Amino acid sequence: MTMLKLFGILFFCGLFSPSQEVLSGLSCAVSPGAMQNVLSEAIIQKGLLQQHLQGMVVPNIVGEGGLLNSPTSITGLHLVRVRLPKLFVVLLPGIGVQLTIVTKLELSGNCLVGLLSDLIDILVDVNITANIKCTNFESGAVQVVVEDCLCVLGTIKIKVLSGILSLSVNEIVVKQLTATLPGLLCPVVHIVVNLVNIQLMGTLNAVVPVGTAGTIHYQLASLPFTSGLFLGLDLDGAVKQVGGGIIPHDSSPSALPPLLGKFLALGLRQSFLNAILSLLIQISPQTFTCTPESCSSCPGTSGLSITLALSGKPLILLEENKATVELSVMIQVFIKGSDGSIINLLLLKADLGLNAHASIVGGRLVLGLSLGSILLSLESSDVGISNISNLKPHCSALLVETLLPRINACLSIGIPLPNVLGIPFIKVDIRILLVIVKGLLGTTLAGQRCQGADAKSRAGTGSR
Repeated sequence: MTMLKLFGILFFCGLFSPSQEVLSGLSCAVSPGAMQNVLSEAIIQKGLLQQHLQGMVVPNIVGEGGLLNSPTSITGLHLVRVRLPKLFVVLLPGIGVQLTIVTKLELSGNCLVGLLSDLIDILVDVNITANIKCTNFESGAVQVVVEDCLCVLGTIKIKVLSGILSLSVNEIVVKQLTATLPGLLCPVVHIVVNLVNIQLMGTLNAVVPVGTAGTIHYQLASLPFTSGLFLGLDLDGAVKQVGGGIIPHDSSPSALPPLLGKFLALGLRQSFLNAILSLLIQISPQTFTCTPESCSSCPGTSGLSITLALSGKPLILLEENKATVELSVMIQVFIKGSDGSIINLLLLKADLGLNAHASIVGGRLVLGLSLGSILLSLESSDVGISNISNLKPHCSALLVETLLPRINACLSIGIPLPNVLGIPFIKVDIRILLVIVKGLLGTTLAGQRCQGADAKSRAGTGSR
């Protein structure tokens, strides 16, 4: 049975199923609650809905009736404010996102009934429901289409300054607003949704620096897809070295395990991580004189020199509840002859198994490594040394004291994570879990957001 290795960070989400054979570097699932918070902030809290409804032109209302059967005319109707707007999201499997906006619209205008002129205030309960579907994927971007927009008017309250308004005028206002407002509101929703789409897609298409070593270009890899539990997104993560080309990495379809009640699940594939590790862990050979000051395991006044050099590329391996970085190091122990020649006492190869601990710091995935295992092999010796069985403790101490701090310093830069829809990564607990990918075994490193953030979501504050 083939083993698919998948590195994932799960913050706030439910079940994430295979991404329909899409090959990419990362996959993520966004819960309905997260989508509701994101869209509520973009559309309502930032005033986008109010701003675009403000420009809405409401037709004049004219009709027969009123006092003494005089004609009625209501002109200059305009939006004063949007009261108590609320937004709700439902994910429609295979279709998209159903968006519902419930609010009260406060309108004001001039009312002429017969010879009586007055100011009129109208308060309308509005319920707008629209299905949002992603389409036309190209170059990391998608368009959105608003389908089946339905606008239902509820209670309509009418008030004039004089307090005199006949039932027939009420009927005229209700009838004409019911006929005209839905045709005005749905186009505004379409405009707002398209603006929000541009804003949110911008979070999924960004080039972020990885220290001074290179960059990662995160980009949407395919059309988003939905189930009743999540919105699924596949991302490409192109890793590029400064002054060089893109570091290739293989990709595979994957699945994320369920984390009910959470907002977002993010899975980073093992091959993607390996590409980033080869970008981060670039250490030039280090040569030093072997003294107690440079290494506690070195004898004093030995005259020995040691060179440490990485051999090959680092490789991260994921097993259930365990992450290991495999790394090979060449250890050369030599002395200089009186004529300046180099006498190679030992050339050793150390195959290291480094235990990896992952954490999230400032929106970046930071790996910290510690020595787990070491396998020594003799490559060559100019002086005929063949038995190295007693050198393992000394080499272990040497690498822990001199090489590991340099590697961890490289990794401390962290791997910048994609800013998925602006949802922040906060106080994450990470673990490796077993998942199933279409009958194949895989592993995922998982974590979850702090409980305080989830509590805010349940309270309906709209806070990210």
